[in-house]
Amino acid sequence: MGNQELEQLRQRVDEINLQLLELINERAKIVQEIGRAKLPQGVNKYDPVRERKMLNTIIERNDGPFENSTIEHIFKEIFKASLELQEDDHRKALLVSRKKKPEDTVIEINGELVGAGQPTFVFGPCAVESYEQVAEVAQSIKNKGLKLIRGGAFKPRTSPYDFQGLGLDGLKILKQIADEFQLAVVTEIVNPAHIEMALDYVDVIQIGARNMQNFELLKAAGSVKKPVLLKRGLSATLQEFMYAAEYIMSRGNEQIILCERGIRTYERATRNTLDITAVPILKQETHLPVFVDVTHSTGRRDLLLPAAKAALAIGADGVMAEVHPDPAVALSDSAQQMDLKQFDEFYNEILKAVPVKA
Repeated sequence: MGNQELEQLRQRVDEINLQLLELINERAKIVQEIGRAKLPQGVNKYDPVRERKMLNTIIERNDGPFENSTIEHIFKEIFKASLELQEDDHRKALLVSRKKKPEDTVIEINGELVGAGQPTFVFGPCAVESYEQVAEVAQSIKNKGLKLIRGGAFKPRTSPYDFQGLGLDGLKILKQIADEFQLAVVTEIVNPAHIEMALDYVDVIQIGARNMQNFELLKAAGSVKKPVLLKRGLSATLQEFMYAAEYIMSRGNEQIILCERGIRTYERATRNTLDITAVPILKQETHLPVFVDVTHSTGRRDLLLPAAKAALAIGADGVMAEVHPDPAVALSDSAQQMDLKQFDEFYNEILKAVPVKA
């Protein structure tokens, strides 16, 4: 074979490469159209029956020189790339996606700009037990110049025999405290029917880990104009977490704060396992503020400060932690709440870790 003939064959290969590229891209565009058609129908993007049918048809037409196994491998890679293309398009289409909205969402709560570059701190008791108990914590919060308080009026508990919260009476106490100390209230609502009632008492609706996929609650929270603090479920993937936020935003409420609070793993040294890398991933994938609840993720007072420092260092927009005047007699989660002295020490130390704004 002469050089001229070799060059001609190489040229032909180059032409076929370009033809293949054109066909693969044409196929990809059609796949994207299929993905867009599937989206409103709720049809799964991956269809193994359809894939097997396509592979069988292709292999039946294969007359070499490639073995059927090689052809199947090549086309499986093409199918895989096509599925990833559909998934990427779907992510771009999500309202919570940073690709949909490149700029950060900033939420104003009681004069506090959440997600604007400076960290927000949310402290308060696990559960509202009495006016006096919450007032002591509120005074300590106010003394630090902070503007938000957390406290549970409705407490979904693992055991049905544990303290379930004071309910409406708890909301009334929180409202009274908020008015007296000029604080904004962050509290959990567990029933979709209670959302409207809660509007008169709370400033931020919290949806807890156990309710992250309570879709009726998500839709109810999305239908009002109050900020929502959405906690990650105990075993939820980040994709599932983002879809939960999408439920809220799809109903018109764009004021959503995501909160990483630890996930359940085999480790028992801590109450949960703090997935600290969730923070930068959520910041990259979404435009929403991201908090870290260091109390529920660790379940240990001795780990609250290092966990909070890690959260701020990795880019969290805020930190949540629980404070009680006398944790030893707390009606819930006594082992993980700080007393007021520990709260002072914690806050003084955490201020040293706050990134200096340029």
